[in-house]
Amino acid sequence: MALLVRNICKVLSQTAQKGSIRPLHVGAVLHQEAASNEPEGKVKCTLIPGDGVGPELVVAVQHVFKAADVPVEFEPYFLSEVNPTLSAPLEQVSNSIARNRVCLKGILATPDHSHTGELQTLNMKLRRSLDLYSNVVHVKSLPGVKSRHQNVDCVIIREQTEGEYSALEHESVKGVVECLKIVTATKSQRIAKFAFDYAVKNNRKKVTCVHKANIMKLGDGLFLKSCHEIAKLYPRVTFETMIVDNCTMQMVSNPHQFDVMVMPNLYGNIVDNLASGLVGGAGVVPGATYSAECVVFEPGARHTYSEAVGKNVANPTAMLLCAVKLLHHVNLKRYSEQIKDALNRVLNDGKVLTKDLGGQSSTSEFTNAIINSLR
Repeated sequence: MALLVRNICKVLSQTAQKGSIRPLHVGAVLHQEAASNEPEGKVKCTLIPGDGVGPELVVAVQHVFKAADVPVEFEPYFLSEVNPTLSAPLEQVSNSIARNRVCLKGILATPDHSHTGELQTLNMKLRRSLDLYSNVVHVKSLPGVKSRHQNVDCVIIREQTEGEYSALEHESVKGVVECLKIVTATKSQRIAKFAFDYAVKNNRKKVTCVHKANIMKLGDGLFLKSCHEIAKLYPRVTFETMIVDNCTMQMVSNPHQFDVMVMPNLYGNIVDNLASGLVGGAGVVPGATYSAECVVFEPGARHTYSEAVGKNVANPTAMLLCAVKLLHHVNLKRYSEQIKDALNRVLNDGKVLTKDLGGQSSTSEFTNAIINSLR
């Protein structure tokens, strides 16, 4: 495993160093989405391969970018707490993301640290260091991917800096553990406003607040109240509320009723994964995490698929769709559409599919099919 990671990281570093690079401050690009001109030179982007099959999926993205001649320069950093000896310092990685303002990231595995007393995971530390408060997962049916429901198209927005994942727990007496769930009006209103702003910007018609305020009357009650207050500022967007256990049932029985959904940390984590299963599984759903200053693009369902490392069987679709969204975000829309169209053609054709999609093709064969479709 360690040898594989070293080799892949070496490939990533060599790929990133090739070519003549004109430095560009990505912050100047982030607010140019309405402009028709692409940025000059190459856009610099932080790259975190992640654990499990993450490095293999990132290599697939690199190959597609090279074939499409995408003007992006990756600045790779291996970050991991299951392979700490290979990991770059968190501060160094965080500084890179803050500087570049855009990042493509694989999933980080979380080992059991209960015996060490370390409660914050590396993911949590990275989010808090950059205030990556809003996780957005776009769950959409893909052409050629068979699933129980067709034409699913909803967006799950999750607050991910507080709630149950606040890493505040202790054993008060032997055999009794107390876990603190933190909910603040400031952060609840912030994520609610993000959800409504997202709906307006993307021509979405409805926002659903998912909660458990019937039981957690104070904590989720505050979240629900905050959403109600923000909803009043957006009279043209329909607002509704739904208890989380009912939401999961409604998701699997009638997912088409949902448009934009906003919820606290734990519920978002669960609903993200449930929704991914509706459209083909963890290998096909992209996600992104936003702060006020930067964005990290990563797969929507957070599974490292460690048992498949080195077997060349993982599906790179979710990571490729993350890369597509990244390109659109930095105003490289022509490349974004080109790669997205090539991917859709391969999926719709159905001749070269990975095993999770019902095919028998390898990761590299699937990637090569996309590259051939580009041409």
